[in-house]
Amino acid sequence: MSKKSKIHRVVIVGGGFAGIQAGLNLAKSLPKSTEICLISNKHHFEYYPRIYRVVTGANPREVCIPLSEIFKKTRVKIVYDEINKVDLNNKNVTGKSEVNYEYDYLVLALGSETVYFNIEGVKERSFGFKSINEALALKKHLHKMFDVYLSSHKEDIISQLHIVVVGGGPSGVELTGKLIAYMRVLADHHCVKNEFITIDLVEGSSALVSTLPPEVSKKVYDRLHKLGVNIFLNRTLIKEDIDNILMKDMTLKTNTLIWTAGSRTNHFYASIDGLTVHKNGRVLVDEYLRPEGFENVFIAGDSPHTPYAGLAQTAIYDGNYVASSITRILNNRNLKKYMPKKVSYAVPVGDGWAAVAWGPLKIYGWVGYIMREMIDLIYFMSILPPHKAIKIFLNKPLPEPCHTCQVDL
Repeated sequence: MSKKSKIHRVVIVGGGFAGIQAGLNLAKSLPKSTEICLISNKHHFEYYPRIYRVVTGANPREVCIPLSEIFKKTRVKIVYDEINKVDLNNKNVTGKSEVNYEYDYLVLALGSETVYFNIEGVKERSFGFKSINEALALKKHLHKMFDVYLSSHKEDIISQLHIVVVGGGPSGVELTGKLIAYMRVLADHHCVKNEFITIDLVEGSSALVSTLPPEVSKKVYDRLHKLGVNIFLNRTLIKEDIDNILMKDMTLKTNTLIWTAGSRTNHFYASIDGLTVHKNGRVLVDEYLRPEGFENVFIAGDSPHTPYAGLAQTAIYDGNYVASSITRILNNRNLKKYMPKKVSYAVPVGDGWAAVAWGPLKIYGWVGYIMREMIDLIYFMSILPPHKAIKIFLNKPLPEPCHTCQVDL
C-alpha cells in the first residue's frame, strides 16, 4: 500500500490585491489535498483605485466586493480574523479570536496604512478615503459644508467651502479632478454661486504624480488647472489647527483638509521576529520574495522591499508570482527568480479625461479615460464571473446623503 500523501496547508494573511490573486491561482494549481486558507480582517475587498469615486457619488458596490463572492466555488477557506501574532519558527499565526492557524507555507500581504509624518493636528482633523467608511464619511461632510449658505456673511461662505487636498500623487489628483465638478453640482443644488467653491491641491515636490514622465505630469497639471483647481507645488505642511492650514510660506483658511500625502507598509511587520524591515518600512526579501532564513514564507504586495511596490498592479503581479512559487515547490521544481515588472500609469483627471503612460506610449483625453475604465473592468472580470463584474462596474449611484440634493436630483 502506498503511503498517504501529506496534506499541505497554505495560509494567506491579507484580503487585498496580492492575497486575492495568490488565493485564486493556488486554488487552480494545487491538488485538492492542499488546504488553502485566506485570513482577512474585512468581509470584503476594497478596490482602492476607484474608491475616490465613492466620495463624489458613486455606489460603494463599485469598489466593495464581498470575499465570499470572489472565492465562491473555489477551495479557498475564508476566515475573518485579525492576526496579532506571527511565529515564523513554529509555523503558526494567531488571531485576535485567539485561534491558532498552523501552516506549511505562509503568504503575508498586509497592505499599507496612512502616515501623517507627525504633523500637528493632521491625523485628528483631516479626512482620508483609504476605506469605504472613510470615503462615505467624507462625502457626508461635503454635503454638510453647504449648511453655511444660510449665513449672510460672504467670508463665512468662502471659508466653509474651501477644500484643501494635500498630496499630489495619483489619489490626490484623481479625487481633486472629480471633486471640483461634484462640488459645483452641490453648490447649484443649494443655490450657492460656484465662485464660492475653492479647491486647492498642495504637493511637497516639484511635480504632480512625480513617478510619471515629466511631460505626462505637466499634462495632468494643465488639466487640473483648466478645471479650476489651484495647485501649490514645493509646499510643506507644518500644522493644522481648527481654522487654518499652516505651511512654511503661507496659510490657508479652511475647515476641510483631505489627506492623501503619505502611506507606509503595515506597522505590524516590525513586530514579527525574524523579519528585517528597511528604513522605509518594507520587508527585506531575497530573490524569491522570501525573508532570509524562511524558505516557506513569502512577502507580497505593498510589503516587500522591491521596485514598484505599493501599486495595485505590482501587488497582483506578486500574487501571481507567489502562487507559482508555492506550486513549483510542491511539484519539486526549481523556483524562478522574482523579476520586478515595470508599471504603467492611467490617471483619470475629471470625467472623460485621463493620462496614460504605457512604456513609450503616451495617451491623453477621452481615449485615455476609456483605457482606464477598461483596465478596471478587466480586473473585475478576473476575480468575478463576467455578468457579476459588469453589474458591479455599472452600479448606479446611491441617493445623496442630503435632503436638498435628493429632491433636486
